[in-house]
Amino acid sequence: MQNASDSSLVGDEYEVEIGPVAHGGHCIARTEDGRVLFVRHTLPGERVIAKVTEGEEDSRFLRADAVRIIEAAKDRVEAPCPFSGPGKCGGCDWQHAKPGAQRRFKGEVIAEQLLRLAGLTPEEAGWDGTVAPAPGDKLPPGEVPAWRTRVQYAVDAEGRAGLRRHRSHDVEPIDHCAIAAPGVTELGIEKRSWPQMESVEAIAATGSHDRQVILTPAPGGRLPLVELDKPVSVLRVDERDGGVHRVHGRAFVRERADGRTYRVGAGGFWQVHPQAADVLVKAVMQGLMPRKGETALDLYCGVGLFAGAIAERLGERGAVLGIESSKRAVEDARHNLRDLDRVRIEQGKVDQVLPRTGITEADLIVLDPPRAGAGKQTVRSLAALGARRIAYVACDPAALARDLKYFSEAGYKPRTLRAFDLFPMTHHVECVAILEPVKKDA
Repeated sequence: MQNASDSSLVGDEYEVEIGPVAHGGHCIARTEDGRVLFVRHTLPGERVIAKVTEGEEDSRFLRADAVRIIEAAKDRVEAPCPFSGPGKCGGCDWQHAKPGAQRRFKGEVIAEQLLRLAGLTPEEAGWDGTVAPAPGDKLPPGEVPAWRTRVQYAVDAEGRAGLRRHRSHDVEPIDHCAIAAPGVTELGIEKRSWPQMESVEAIAATGSHDRQVILTPAPGGRLPLVELDKPVSVLRVDERDGGVHRVHGRAFVRERADGRTYRVGAGGFWQVHPQAADVLVKAVMQGLMPRKGETALDLYCGVGLFAGAIAERLGERGAVLGIESSKRAVEDARHNLRDLDRVRIEQGKVDQVLPRTGITEADLIVLDPPRAGAGKQTVRSLAALGARRIAYVACDPAALARDLKYFSEAGYKPRTLRAFDLFPMTHHVECVAILEPVKKDA
């Protein structure tokens, strides 16, 4: 069929055989005339009717949804969430796949990214090819782990809370998010109206009973009187400067990991899965094996999670430097680690602050960069410090693979790589790579 727009293919339908999973929560297919489709809501090996959601005649590829399943894969289940499916909520990618299949798909994506971007096989990366579920998340098909401790609800023109549709600003109103943690659900955000609001973020700390709501008013919108089902602190985003200001209650929540309590202020970063902080600290410490008296760097350190864990293990003669760009996170990190005399936290971008410190060597490095990765120049600077081991925590396998290639060029190779399914039902996956210097031949 032909669209109203001469070049747009949106709305066109193709019957296709679905190929492998790709990075981003979709699978690859080709039409009979050779067009590449990135298809959501399907599984490898299926035969489906795919309806184009984005793309034109001259596009390199088209995006599409599987709107009818002709031949289903054995890993398919009925999506447990009624708001999941073509044209609906874009928060989850794999509601229609068995949990074990989701982890397998994520492993396939990691392997593909490693090979394509870093030239590494799983064996060369020190990875066994598996993606481990978080403790307590191994559930039978049809059940969904309620793991998301931070949910940002969008608000539509009628004041209804919902979630964004895939690659869209449109809001899908919901009455319950299946992956929301119980502490978020019990606030009852979806049950009340939010007039004049643009978004409502709900946070349920796992290290305490702290609950927080962050309101972003629409332009010119007035703050409503917030009466929820549980005691909650309220903050608001200032439309002029984007700053987050306390309305009532605490301006922070208290989280807990590795035996320490961490203050996380004003909607600052903390791992979303309730088990994630402990899982990642354990993987990083097992990989680095800190020794008493060593020096360490914690880059992109946030509120000090890894800096605190390393410092505890280095003893009184050890020293840790953390670097973080967020001013509020630095304030929290300094507060959280105030009992550890040998920890210093500096504020600024890693590539700008590190050269100013005058540090020329370190025994250990841990970095947990944003989704884009650390980048070539930062990797080179880190490699020049001669650390005996580097722990790289990555939330994006493509960025990890690119940076592993840069580390390889700078003389470091992966010793081990581990992958964790800390974002069930979505395409996201967390990895921890432990790197060490390449031994020079005598």
